[in-house]
Amino acid sequence: MVDNLTQPSDAAGPFDRLKALLPARLRGGPVVPVVRLSGVIGAVTPLRPGLTLAGIAKMLERAFAMRNAKAVALVINSPGGSPVQSRQIYLRIRQLAAEKKLPVLVFVEDVAASGGYMIACAGDEIFCDPSSILGSIGVVGGSFGLQDLIKKIGIERRLYTAGEHKAMLDPFLPENPDDVARLKKIQREIHALFISLVKESRAARLKGADDELFTGEYWAGDTAVTLGLADAIGDLRAVLRARFGDKVVTPVVAPAAGLLSGLLGRRAAGAGSLGLGWSGLAEELISAAETRAIWARFGF
Repeated sequence: MVDNLTQPSDAAGPFDRLKALLPARLRGGPVVPVVRLSGVIGAVTPLRPGLTLAGIAKMLERAFAMRNAKAVALVINSPGGSPVQSRQIYLRIRQLAAEKKLPVLVFVEDVAASGGYMIACAGDEIFCDPSSILGSIGVVGGSFGLQDLIKKIGIERRLYTAGEHKAMLDPFLPENPDDVARLKKIQREIHALFISLVKESRAARLKGADDELFTGEYWAGDTAVTLGLADAIGDLRAVLRARFGDKVVTPVVAPAAGLLSGLLGRRAAGAGSLGLGWSGLAEELISAAETRAIWARFGF
């Protein structure tokens, strides 16, 4: 069904009637393309592809190249994940924003935490809901100690390495304090990079002290705004209409899908996942449990 705004008027000239048949974003009004970034970052298995730069690069490029774009809106809902992929996505967004001279407006849905908040920092402005969760500026890693279990069920561990620390933190070996110290050193280095990125991106807008903001704690939307981790409470529709007018068009830039994308090597989530076998199924179950645990840290 075509609404009255897009029907050609009898009084309109041929050009006006032709223009009315065009998609809204081609009629010359303000356009703000929307890109959704949702899910765990970097957690990629055949059935559960996570957010990676390779997976979203084309979407970002299409959004920033869109005709009549006045800004690009990013809708983020992520509990974090890979610090490498988070930073690469952040850098690509900032590169495109500089090349196209377009502001980036970030809208947080449920969560922008850890790596999800790192990506949110690519925005010139960050908006959130009062119930959104933001922050968790820290680094976490974990494992299991299974050495007693394999003894109990009669399994002998055989491990062969070249390199003194090649089997560091192996879950089937007793924990070595020296290995833990090495891991914590790496975590501190990554944490320092994360802190530097947030300070550079948010600059004078940050209101909290370092020993409050960068402990890994996270906050609801109103407190996040007070601390300077976000700029204001607001939703995408209301903010964009207030900023660009009631006739602003907000096309959602979706990932490529279908036969053509498969031929080009860009498959949709879950594509090519049949015939995994028992080992693949076990991997998917572990991945699902890990993904669920990451979301559960934030009450979801």
